[in-house]
Amino acid sequence: MDMSYKALADPTRRQILDLLRHEDLTAGEIAAEFHMAWPSVSRHLAVLKHAGLVLAEREGQYIRYSLNTTVIQEIVAELIDLAERRKRRSRVNA
Repeated sequence: MDMSYKALADPTRRQILDLLRHEDLTAGEIAAEFHMAWPSVSRHLAVLKHAGLVLAEREGQYIRYSLNTTVIQEIVAELIDLAERRKRRSRVNA
């Protein structure tokens, strides 16, 4: 899970996830949305894939990326749990 949080810390990677929220995209389609060199976009995609936040599927000569909603749901659930525990602690200390 730590890898996922580290991956989410970067604004470019969050932008990529936002793009994928709407539809699955090829690496080239994702790269076209950014003003940076292709290797930089490729590195961001590799980090997201390694963190389990995106899935990559080969389609001929292209790789199509999609959100891994299972991992994202786990992160959201963990954050909600953390917020609830913090809220309970603040009530006890009040």
